[in-house]
Amino acid sequence: MRFRYTILYVADVAASLGFYQQAFGFTVKMLHESGDYGELQTGDTLLAFSSLNLMRELGKDPGNADPQRPIFELAIEAEDVQAAVEQALVAGAKLVKQPSLMPWGQTIAYVSDPNGFLLEICSPV
Repeated sequence: MRFRYTILYVADVAASLGFYQQAFGFTVKMLHESGDYGELQTGDTLLAFSSLNLMRELGKDPGNADPQRPIFELAIEAEDVQAAVEQALVAGAKLVKQPSLMPWGQTIAYVSDPNGFLLEICSPV
């Protein structure tokens, strides 16, 4: 077995794909013709998006992402954390925490994507 993908529930799948493509350079693997589902190639694991409308049609009732009260975060590794944060901000992210050096030697910053999902931008460990 392997961990294959994470799906985020969003209002606008195409816009979300565009943000992550611009902010982090991920490649769009696919966007369904309905616009309700899409995937990004991020390395070994895919980052996928499904529309809130589709989830409701399937009987799910997704909550709203809140970067001040997150229930998870996505970690994106970058060699230059400061440059990655700046690129994400230009793409539409909001700064949550400036880059800082952790006691174990890793630099970590936090931003939220336009949907409110908390993103950790970190250096390799």
